Amino acid sequence: MHDTKSEFVVEPWQVREIGMHPGNLAQSESVFALANGHIGIRGNLDEGDPSGLPGTYLNSFFEQRPLPYAEAGYGYPEEGQTVVNVTNGKLIRLLVDDQPLDLRYGVVRHHERTLDMRTGLLHRELVWETTSGRQVRVRSTRLVSFTQRAILAIDYSVEAIDHPVRIVIQSELVANEELPVTSKDPRVAAALKDPLVAEEHAASNSRALLIHRTRASGLRMAAACDHVLHRSDVDSHTYVEPDWSRTTIGTQLKPGESVGFTKFVAYGWSSRRTLPALRDQVDAALSSALHTGWDAIVEEQRTYVDEFWDGADVEVDGDPVVQQAVRFGLWHVLQAGARAEGRAIPAKGLTGPGYDGHAFWDSEMYVLPVLTSTAPNAARDALRWRQSIATLAAERAKTLKRKGIAFPWRTIAGQECSAYWPAGSAAFHINADIAVAAARYVFWTADDEFDRTTALPLLVETARLWADLGYHGDDGHFHIDGVTGPDEYSAIADDNVYTNLMAARNLRYAADATERWPDAAAKLHVTEAEVADWRAACETMAVPFDDRRNVHQQDCGYTDHDVWDFVETNTSDSYPLLLHYPYFDIYRKQVVKQADLILAMHWCGDEFTPEQKARAFEYYEAITCRDSSLSACTQAVLAAEVGHVELAHDYLTEAALMDLRDLEHNTKDGVHVASLAGAWLALVCGLGGMRDHHGQLSFAPALPKGISRLAFNLRWRECKIRIDVTHERTTYQLEDGSDSYIELKHHGEQFVLHVDKGVSFPAHTPQPLTPRPKPPVGRAPIKAGSLD
Repeated sequence: MHDTKSEFVVEPWQVREIGMHPGNLAQSESVFALANGHIGIRGNLDEGDPSGLPGTYLNSFFEQRPLPYAEAGYGYPEEGQTVVNVTNGKLIRLLVDDQPLDLRYGVVRHHERTLDMRTGLLHRELVWETTSGRQVRVRSTRLVSFTQRAILAIDYSVEAIDHPVRIVIQSELVANEELPVTSKDPRVAAALKDPLVAEEHAASNSRALLIHRTRASGLRMAAACDHVLHRSDVDSHTYVEPDWSRTTIGTQLKPGESVGFTKFVAYGWSSRRTLPALRDQVDAALSSALHTGWDAIVEEQRTYVDEFWDGADVEVDGDPVVQQAVRFGLWHVLQAGARAEGRAIPAKGLTGPGYDGHAFWDSEMYVLPVLTSTAPNAARDALRWRQSIATLAAERAKTLKRKGIAFPWRTIAGQECSAYWPAGSAAFHINADIAVAAARYVFWTADDEFDRTTALPLLVETARLWADLGYHGDDGHFHIDGVTGPDEYSAIADDNVYTNLMAARNLRYAADATERWPDAAAKLHVTEAEVADWRAACETMAVPFDDRRNVHQQDCGYTDHDVWDFVETNTSDSYPLLLHYPYFDIYRKQVVKQADLILAMHWCGDEFTPEQKARAFEYYEAITCRDSSLSACTQAVLAAEVGHVELAHDYLTEAALMDLRDLEHNTKDGVHVASLAGAWLALVCGLGGMRDHHGQLSFAPALPKGISRLAFNLRWRECKIRIDVTHERTTYQLEDGSDSYIELKHHGEQFVLHVDKGVSFPAHTPQPLTPRPKPPVGRAPIKAGSLD
């Protein structure tokens, strides 16, 4: 199914690329992208050329564009939003004896790039020989600062090796870079030509400033850079034009001598602040970074990253491929959300323009569970962003003639940007995803202030949507008809199980929250009758079941559909189906793009018996083609729960390697942040068996043969819990917590865990209730342990 060849060396804490691989360039740019949730830069070569896809992004900085329709329809969004490639501050060109450094010319004697996930730094070392036989060694180190949110910093040096050489280094800011033509794939960003309009430019000494705005969205951004030279005996001058600036230094080097500088770049943007205010903002950020200095910023970065790993690291003994991959995934999850602070977490983070830079439900159901458990402040900020766009969600609900709020299926700034109405107008489950994520954050942190000011209004207004959207049928059940669930190969279905059960949790948690905060609920005009309606809907929620086949239905009547002919489709160029078959044909067949009912059994697992889960997993495995990167991790979680730990290991491997092995062949557009988060879910919720149903933390660990030990840390209510699993024992420890003890469950057995007093249990051997299920022909997951 997949080409699993990799250009990256397998190491526990690093992602290293040795050599130059032109065909792999765009993928490497995504893999080596650096971000902090506010700024994102792709891993383009310092000298800019060659490149796969240039990219520098600011979170939520976008341009508007019209959404054309062949036929108009009520409620269709009229404008879309596309992330903008902003001013490139990482560009550093080099000329050696007047020959520009370009890896397509001369001879590359050595080229190596290393992402160090322990320090948060990207290193590069290059030995290049000009066509005239002169060799130089180039070293650069980059970081996007977690502690100084506006700052990108690069330390760059050039050394002469074997002959005296004349060196010219050009450090640039460039706006409106030329971008490659995009494809017709709807998952790829729309092309925007020259989206930035110059407003101001200035230069002084080695400092330069460019200020631009977008034409339609009216957003303004500023980029400024300055340099600290490594030596003073060099010529230096700076030029600036509306769309570019260039600081040039020149000197002559003898063999063994070097020259270089540290470059600091500051970014800022606003939809409201004046041009002078934005100019002053980036100037201040730049001055602060210069005052701090390179060494201190590097140390700040290491300290920040150390604290993250202390509460987030996952150790996987026996499978070095997954060990590297899960840390890589956690690294990109951190980069996507660490300093977003009131902005969205896009599906690609800030690593590329895929999906136009939009945020989806992926954030709440894949990324936020990881951040809530490891970096809760980032999860809190992401949920506060959702609350900040609640007014727009209320307007959208009114447009759809619904009560409460209806969050957008895909967006950057809060407006619905999906031109495909079965998703944009019918995938209502995103509202429950957000609401339940807010409740989960409260369970994990006991953050009363957040519960009252953010979770409560989110829960109440989304509960109002469900109460209005559904109805009590003659059969005594509460039904929600005409919705699109997580599986996008089914649409406009009745009683989608995932949607219904998540809505039931939404309704329950809303009722509970109003009882905790009656005064705040009164300000939201919540009535006792309304709360009673929510509880009645929750308790009678419809969950379709096929008695003849003895299996739950993904939605009402689903198992009566004809099954997709996977044998006929078994060719390498037939997937994803959405690009090769009409939706009409897909919608009326049993074929699952991404785990849907299985996802419900993960997050709402207390609503099913073990036998029901095992039977459903067996049935839906045979029709799930995994055309979505969101599927493998969920299948791993349920495979482990129903006793198929070897299969869980396979799916874990696939989720973890989504980008390091470019399994979907589109990593060039940015990494799959949700799938990378899914590697953590597959390990912690899958092999670790972690569940948090209604705030009760429980574990049911079991390991496959290929993993000898799994250990992970969690942050639960200001405590750090460490779980260490081997084939012999599972040990729990409570560290550096404010509580002296917590209550947990291990394979259903309640126990109390005290600070500095570990508790151990004998290993559990899973007993599957069904034979190992088979996926559709040609769609088997990667075999764990089969990769180098």
